[in-house]
Formats: sequence, C-alpha cells, structure tokens
Amino acid sequence: MEPIGYLLGLAACLGIAGLVESIVLDRKIRGIASRIHVSGTRGKSSVCRLIAAGLNGNGIRTAAKTTGTLPRMICPDSSELPVFRPSGANIMEQARIVSLAREMDVQALVVECMALQPELHWISESKFIKATHGVITNIRPDHLDVMGPGTRDVALALSSMIPLRGKLYTAEQKHLDVLKYACEDRKSELISVSKDEALSVSSEELSRLPYIEHPENLALSLRLLSDFGITRSRGIEAMSAVNPDPGVLTEYELDFFGRKIVFVNAFAANDPESTLSIVERSRKKHSKLERLVVVLNLREDRPLRTMQFAEEVKVWSDACKLILLGQGAYLFSRLASEKQELQGNRFIYTEQDSVEDVFEKVIDACGKSALVIGVGNIAGMGLPLARLFKNRALL
Repeated sequence: MEPIGYLLGLAACLGIAGLVESIVLDRKIRGIASRIHVSGTRGKSSVCRLIAAGLNGNGIRTAAKTTGTLPRMICPDSSELPVFRPSGANIMEQARIVSLAREMDVQALVVECMALQPELHWISESKFIKATHGVITNIRPDHLDVMGPGTRDVALALSSMIPLRGKLYTAEQKHLDVLKYACEDRKSELISVSKDEALSVSSEELSRLPYIEHPENLALSLRLLSDFGITRSRGIEAMSAVNPDPGVLTEYELDFFGRKIVFVNAFAANDPESTLSIVERSRKKHSKLERLVVVLNLREDRPLRTMQFAEEVKVWSDACKLILLGQGAYLFSRLASEKQELQGNRFIYTEQDSVEDVFEKVIDACGKSALVIGVGNIAGMGLPLARLFKNRALL
C-alpha cells in the first residue's frame, strides 16, 4: 500500500474513533437529568458550591466541579476529590468530570466554566456540558487581554456558554441586553435576579453560611433552586452546611500582643470593581480601627491586571501601608506612584520573604489597631498567608 493509503486509513480510523467517543460522551451527558453550567467574573466557585449544597440537601443527588482556588470534584456525600491535571488546566478535563459524575449516578451536575477565550466557552458548553441551566454570576472588567477590551466584550464572550433551549440565570444588571439577545438566539429563557431580590437577602440569612457571602450570589442560587421546587427556607437550611472554597471572602480577628487586627481575606477579588466594593464595605464595618493596611498579591503573568489596579482603584492613597507580594510589585509601585502620586514610603516589598516574614511585616505596619485586607490574587503567597492569619485568629 502506498504511503498515502496508510495516511488515509489512519485518518479514517481516527475519525471513527472520535465519532464513537463523541457519541459515548453525549450519552453520558444526557444520562444526567440536570446539568448546571456556571460562569461569570466573580463568585463562580461559591455559587457552584451553594447550588450543589442546596440540591443535595433537598434530596436531589448532585455532584459539582469547581476550578476556584483549588480545582475540586465535590461528591454527593460532600467529600472532595482533587482534579488531576498532568499537563495543566485544559477544558478536556470536563469530559472526565461528566464520566465520573455519571458513575456516581447523580441526578444533577454543577460545573464551573473554566474557559477564558470566547471560543472555549462555546466548546465547553456545546461539547462537554450541554447545560439545562446556565448561570452567569456577573460581568466585570477582568481578563480584558483575552475577553476585552471592555466589559461589553466580556459580556459577549461569556454569552458563548448560554445553553441551547435551556434557562440562563444572572445577577448582572449592566449588560442584560447582550444576554437577552444571546438567549433569544439560543431559544433560552433569561431569568434576571434584580437588585431588589439581592437586597431582600437578610443579614440573618447570610449569617447562616460559614463564610462571608455576597447577597447577589445567595439570591441567584436561591432563584435557581426555586425552579427545582426548593423553598427559600429549605434552600438556606441546606446551604448552611456548604463547604466553602478556600478562596472565599473570610474575616479573622486577632488580638496580637495587645494589637487589635481584623484580617479580611479578599485575595480572590482580583478585578478593580470587586476590590473597591469589598474594601469600602470592610472599612465601613470596621470604622473604629485606626489604620488600613492593604496586602496586594500580584501575578507576573497578569501585567494588565497590575496596571488596572495601579490606575483604577482609588483606595491605595488611604492605606497607611501597601504590602506588595509577587513579581508585579515594582511595576505596580511605579505606575501607582505616577498615577496617584503615592509616596514611596507607603510601599513594603516582600521579594523572597517567607510567609512568616510577610506576616511579621504586616503586623509591624498595624500599629495599635488596623484593618488588613488581602486582595489581588489567591495564588502564590495569598493562600498560605490567609491560612496563617486564620490559624492565629481568636476562636
């Protein structure tokens, strides 16, 4: 046989194998009655966990997969398995998650969208999840180098994962026209959670959760659960037992040798809009504390985000000290000094410091009382520093 014949035969075999694999995966997907695909800028992991806990706690056997601080497969019994990534993150892993969920004989699967590029949003939805319910938590200025340049472009990118002939739930308010157009094109129903619905979430309901949650995320989760026949009270009861993502917004109080310190772990807030909102809310809540210390964790591979933080967030000048972690520290300090005319003595560089050394630098900057807020990114030094504050906090 000529070489061209071998190549044609090989191509035919590969094509048949690919077709068979696609058919088998489609049967596994269709074998899961409810498939919930969650995307958005902030809060994806939390909303995934809330929905899964709400369904499981009300008799609907559910598995979930999150790609937040640590990628995890959440089993129906609430145990968690690490997601094995031999060659880094790849949307192909969603096929493994569907297969595993099918083996668990679940009635529902909640999956966090792990794509950034618009075309990968579409592939994740149309090939791997084929959702019955889509969720877009919010649309904010993040990953603009991939989905930008503006937030409307982010809305267009995220709309690629809207399911076909399904339902889309969102708490987004600014770009509903983009989502409505995409839903009409996919023949899906758009269900918008209004500001009034978010405001209706009481402080008592939020306090039932084992961490600090945004009212919009809880309202969004409750709205979706209601379409499964789950009442508000039963939904709250079930979600109160949720296992939080390691990167969720948490707050720890320390009495460190007479110094009163409140540490807010907001490292997962890595866009300017979310950061500003959290800082302002935390300062209002803890207005009696004398100082504001910001710990900013910056990634070397996110220079655009570093530039956004330096130029757009207006609270840096209010901080008595800015403790800079990560390889983007010097870029940030130069840009922030130029844009916001910050004095150089406000910056504390950590360079190759250990997490214990960074902790000591934070304490030294606190004075008698201080609000310390960690923002920027949970990766690298962010998570171990948050854990150190948690372990030294008052019980």
